[in-house]
Amino acid sequence: MLEWTPEQILGILDLAARMKKVPGNFKNALLGKTLLMVFEKASTRTRLSFEVGMTQLGGHAIFLGRGQSHLAKADLADEAKCMERYVDLIMARVYDHSTIQTFSASVNIPVINALCDRFHPCQILADLLTIQEKLGELSGRKLAYLGDGNNVCNSLIVGCLKMGMRVSVAVPDHRDYRPDSEVLVFARDFGDRFELIYDADRAVQDADVVYTDTWVSMGDEAEKATRLPFFLPFQVTKERLGRAIFMHCLPAYRGLEVTDEVIDCEQSVVFDEAENRLHVQKAVMHRLLLG
Repeated sequence: MLEWTPEQILGILDLAARMKKVPGNFKNALLGKTLLMVFEKASTRTRLSFEVGMTQLGGHAIFLGRGQSHLAKADLADEAKCMERYVDLIMARVYDHSTIQTFSASVNIPVINALCDRFHPCQILADLLTIQEKLGELSGRKLAYLGDGNNVCNSLIVGCLKMGMRVSVAVPDHRDYRPDSEVLVFARDFGDRFELIYDADRAVQDADVVYTDTWVSMGDEAEKATRLPFFLPFQVTKERLGRAIFMHCLPAYRGLEVTDEVIDCEQSVVFDEAENRLHVQKAVMHRLLLG
């Protein structure tokens, strides 16, 4: 999303909204096309939304797990070049951003980042569509993010700022929990529309959206005991939510980053948000393959 213009993002959101409203108009749009889904990390929403999405567009999706392939031991660039001979589009959910970069540099077909350690762009497209549905115009709205400055946080900063929103990120005052340095450099150009602070209560003031994510991402489980004392002051409670809508990319760990009262309240839109992964990813695949 660092490379996408606001107009490109709006184009995807518009196409996703049309696909959601009248899915039958696109049922054979990708007939004869094949998506390869490469998974190093486990998934519920990512796999289901991409596979169902490709099916609804008339195409075919193939699941390839790390344990069922030679990805773990073969040269990744060589494997990617072979994949390119069989499929039209690659989606990869991986641990390291460098893996996405290797895929992209090795093939001449589109590669979608379905999550890496630095970014989660498809999730943020779904988030933007959800905010647009619930609140209307994106520009001028304020999103407050509480918790870990992780891949979701990084992509939220980029996507929301490009859409004219204000973003307040509250994280523990610790170098390991801050957003990506490249993203912070990007955010400087937006002046007072972005702030990085260490106070959850200050961050949520006047927020239209309050967003959080798990404090212990996949691969960080061994750090749970170390992390919890830093993050407990950033829990989303009903008092902190105020009148804002609540968002979470899921899975949520109830009683940690968010209370049951919040995730189950009327202001919670987490399941609408999860559904919108399907629609925006259909739009992304359509745009990449058909222009």
